[in-house]
Amino acid sequence: MEFDATFFALVGLILFFVLIGYLGVHKTLAKALDNRSALIAKELDEAKRLREEAAALLADYQKRAKDAEVEARSIVDQAGREAAALAEEAKARLEDYVTRRTRMAEDKIAQAEHQALAEVRSLSADVAIAAAEKIMAAKVKAGAGVGLVASAINEVKKRLN
Repeated sequence: MEFDATFFALVGLILFFVLIGYLGVHKTLAKALDNRSALIAKELDEAKRLREEAAALLADYQKRAKDAEVEARSIVDQAGREAAALAEEAKARLEDYVTRRTRMAEDKIAQAEHQALAEVRSLSADVAIAAAEKIMAAKVKAGAGVGLVASAINEVKKRLN
C-alpha cells in the first residue's frame, strides 16, 4: 500500500480531533460560548432595565414639566387677579381721596361763606350803630343823652358779637 500525502493529512487530522477531544477543548469552547451567551443575555437584560428606567424618568420629567406649566399658568392667573384687585383698590382709594378733598373744599367754602356773613353782619351792625349814634346825638342835645347813647351802643355791640 502506498501512502501518499493525502493519507497522512487525513491521519493527522484524525489525530488532531482525537487530541482535541481528549484534552476537552470542545467542552472548553462550549463553556466559553455558553458564558459569552450568558453575558450577552445579561447585558441585554441590563439594557432592557436601563431602557425601562429611562422611559420612567422621561415620563416623570414630562409629568413634572406639565405640573410646572400648570403651576406657572396658575401663578400668572393669580398675578393677574391680584393686579386687578390692586387696580380696583387703587381706584377706590382715588375715589375716596377725591370725595374727601371735595368735601374739604366744600367745608372751606361754607366756612368762608359763614365768615363773610359774620363780617358783613358785623360791618352792618357797626354802620347801623354809627348811624344810630349820629341820629341819637342829634336828637339828644343834653350831656346825659350822650351817656345813655354810649351805654346803649355798648350793649348792642355786646349782643351782636
